[in-house]
Amino acid sequence: MQSDLTERRQAIIERCTSEAQQLGRTLLFGMTTSLMLQSVPLPEDCDLDMSKLHTVSSMKTRRVRAHASTLCSHIWKPIPQAKKVRINQHVLALDLFHVWAQLASHVSLRSLIILGDAIITAVHRQPLLAQNRDGSSIYRDFVLSVERMPKFSGRMSCVRALMLMSPGADSPKESEKRLSLQSHGIPKASVNYVVPKILFTSGSPITLDLAWPQYKVAVEYDGDHHRTDKVQWRRDQEKRGKLQGRGWIVFVATAASLADDYAKAEFAFRVGRALALRGAQFTFRLKALSLDQLAPLPRTIDWRELEARK
Repeated sequence: MQSDLTERRQAIIERCTSEAQQLGRTLLFGMTTSLMLQSVPLPEDCDLDMSKLHTVSSMKTRRVRAHASTLCSHIWKPIPQAKKVRINQHVLALDLFHVWAQLASHVSLRSLIILGDAIITAVHRQPLLAQNRDGSSIYRDFVLSVERMPKFSGRMSCVRALMLMSPGADSPKESEKRLSLQSHGIPKASVNYVVPKILFTSGSPITLDLAWPQYKVAVEYDGDHHRTDKVQWRRDQEKRGKLQGRGWIVFVATAASLADDYAKAEFAFRVGRALALRGAQFTFRLKALSLDQLAPLPRTIDWRELEARK
C-alpha cells in the first residue's frame, strides 16, 4: 500500500506544481489533495470530487480564481493557526490535523475515525513531523489542535471520532475491523502489539494488528498482497506458527469478513467466543451498536479527558 501512496503522491505533486506555475503563484492545497500530497489513504465515502485539486484560503478575497474544471477553492478560516507543509517551491499542503477537521462534514463518522487513525500513522512515519513522538503523543496533539480551532462545520463529529480513534493501525482495513469488533461488544484491543520474547528468524520483533495479550488472542488483517507476495506469505506463516506454538489463537480477517453485517457479526462471534473461553468478561451484541451509540456526545466536552484516552 505504501508504494501506491508514494506513486500517487508523486503524480499529484506534478499536477499541483503545474497549476501553480500556470497561475504564477504558490498554492496552498487542503482537503483530499493535501492527503495525497502527504501520502495518506483517501476516505472511501467522501462527497468531494477527488479528481479535482482542492485549494484553501482563509477568506473569500484570497480565493484562487482558476478553471473550475481543474481547481476547487475552499474557505478555511482557521488557516492562520494551521501549519503549512512545503512540498516544493510552488506547492504547500495544509497540515493533516486541519485537513481532518476540514473533511469532517464531507465523510461519514466511520471514515472520519479511520482517517484519523491513518493520519496518526502518517505523522509517525515522517521523522520531521513526528519529532520522536509516539502514536499516543501524536493523538494528544490531535486533540489539542481540534480544541484550539474556532467553531467549524463538523466539529461534533470530530469529538465523536476522537473518542473512537486508536493510534497504531497500519491500514484503514485494520481500523475498520477494530471498529466492527468494538460495535459487537468485543473489548478494546491493543493495536499493533509487539509480542514480547518472540522474534522472527531474522531477529525482528513480531507484531499483531489487534491483540488481547492477557488472553493470547489476536486478529490479523490480510489484504490481497498477503496471498500474492511469496515473501509476505512465508513471513505470515512463520509468525503464526510461532505464536500458535506459544498458545496464541490468531484469527485472520480478510475483505470477506468485512463484506456485510452478517460477515462482521460472524467474525466478531468467533473472536468473542475465544476471548470468553479464556476468561474475558464482556457483553456480546449480535446486533452491532452504531458508532453514535459507541461514542455518545457528552453535555460538555472534557478535552483533558479526551487527551487521556490513549
